[in-house]
Amino acid sequence: MNPPETDSEPGREALIPLLSPVAGAVVQMIVAPSQAVGPGQTLLVLESMKMEVPVPAPGPGRVRTWTVQVGDAVSEGEPLGTWSPAAAAQADPAGLAAPVPQPPAHPGLARWRARRALLDDAARPDAVARRHGAGRRTARENVAALLDDGSFTEYGGFAVAAQRSRRAEAELQRQTPADGLVAGTGTVAGRPVTVLAYDYTVLAGTQGVFNHRKADRLLALARRHRWPVVLLAEGGGGRPGDVDWLGVAGLDCTTFAQFAALRGVVPTIGIAAGYCFAGNAALLGCCDLVLATEGSSIGMGGPAMIEGGGLGRVAPQDVGPVAVLAAAGAVDLVLPDEAAATAMARTLLGLLTGTPAPAAPAGGPADALRALVPERRNAAYDIHTVLRTVFDAGTLVELRAEDGRALVTALARLDGRPVAVAASQVQHGAGALDAAACRKWVALMALADRRGLPLVTLVDTPGFMVGPASEATGMLRHAGEVFTTAAALRVPMASVVLRRGFGLGAMALTGGHFHAPVATCAWPSGEFGPMGLEGGVRLGFRKELDAAQASGGDAAREALYQRLLDEAVARGDALNMAAHLEIDDVIDPADTRAWLCRVLASAGSR
Repeated sequence: MNPPETDSEPGREALIPLLSPVAGAVVQMIVAPSQAVGPGQTLLVLESMKMEVPVPAPGPGRVRTWTVQVGDAVSEGEPLGTWSPAAAAQADPAGLAAPVPQPPAHPGLARWRARRALLDDAARPDAVARRHGAGRRTARENVAALLDDGSFTEYGGFAVAAQRSRRAEAELQRQTPADGLVAGTGTVAGRPVTVLAYDYTVLAGTQGVFNHRKADRLLALARRHRWPVVLLAEGGGGRPGDVDWLGVAGLDCTTFAQFAALRGVVPTIGIAAGYCFAGNAALLGCCDLVLATEGSSIGMGGPAMIEGGGLGRVAPQDVGPVAVLAAAGAVDLVLPDEAAATAMARTLLGLLTGTPAPAAPAGGPADALRALVPERRNAAYDIHTVLRTVFDAGTLVELRAEDGRALVTALARLDGRPVAVAASQVQHGAGALDAAACRKWVALMALADRRGLPLVTLVDTPGFMVGPASEATGMLRHAGEVFTTAAALRVPMASVVLRRGFGLGAMALTGGHFHAPVATCAWPSGEFGPMGLEGGVRLGFRKELDAAQASGGDAAREALYQRLLDEAVARGDALNMAAHLEIDDVIDPADTRAWLCRVLASAGSR
């Protein structure tokens, strides 16, 4: 800018050149010479590269002269005229200091507001009323409950169903907001997360052309940025009514492969409430953990597909009742309602991401563990008492409780640290690992390995379930899968044998063998053998027992059997196992929590 034109004589006002901010042409003169103006008021308008550029007043004052007129071309920095600023002490009779009136908002803002309002639940009161009348929440209500307040950033909210060729645009905007998928990012306890929530009030939560594209966009972001994904999967699967696309069957859709590819990369949690069929169920089945609400129904095909396949008519609630699926191991947790499910998802995200938390006290008095295992060797007890006592109070989340009941699997915290837990439940099948328990154990090991969670096992098992009925379940492969999964583990394991550690089943629960864990210990009640001690005596000493019976009858046989059994019990005693270094230590049951904390602290994590 050129120096101000000033005059040394008192009373002469200072004149400042007004310089062009851009190269362009003068298209409008707004202010006449000597007209008083306020700061920021537009003086004239230039056109540069097809853009109108206003030249504002540098402060209160007046234009003294213009050196340009409409149509003149000017260069950047070229003088446009002269400016006389108002003196600081000068009176302001014309109101120069008054705020400059703001120009009216762009008309696009009003259009945006009207369009944006259609995304809110308030725009569809009838649909919301039906949801609430059925005791259900809307997709947006579930997203709000899942995420931290104010953290949701929606993606693709203005999408509508790909049906413009058969329905009016305004109708689609009103009736198919977000194309039936509320999707975006937010935070849970301050950590970023991706959420995909199918909206059952929009075309029954079906999967359409644009909501597939939206899902693909977010799944790619989740993989790139390592964001966990929560899927609210209620819906009816593929949408045949979408016609505005170039294709035939849509079998080149990449959403399912993209979702599946997240396994081992980020945690994925699925929630099914109400009806969840076909494509929605396929995505749900890819999740690390599947949560379902009571009364929901999940199936790889809905009633229409079942009837279309010639399999008869089935009511939607009868396709895949959650109680049946939970017993089959298809569902990890059954919750009473959506509120409980979203709250549990928040808890599980903290566990699956390994987020530490302040240590809570143990769930019960440690001294009580000393008397937990009954003195009688074959008496049952409830393993849940041990779990509640050893782990941080209120943090135990049992998985697949109705499936493979001889083994309890769970996520919990130990001194604030997330861990995965497997524990023998002797109240079911004496704690023997059947096919269902093996599947359950494999699933937990795989989940722990993907998420870098240490494993804790509490063992009291007679081994694998045997017999013709067990073999008919494909036990051969299930047992093999336990050992192959354990052999590939990259996370530390700590194992405590509470009582029976017999045979291959005990080895399976300790990562393949007793030296696979970082440390293996036993309670003083522990007893060990290559198989159950009673069966081992009968099998290993059959000839001696038969000879005793032949010479002295049943009494002689029973006396020899009892003596041999006592010897086997003494040989398999926990202290003798530790003396032969087959286990690392024998501990006071009351020290179990502290022992596990020390072992895992030394082991670190993946």
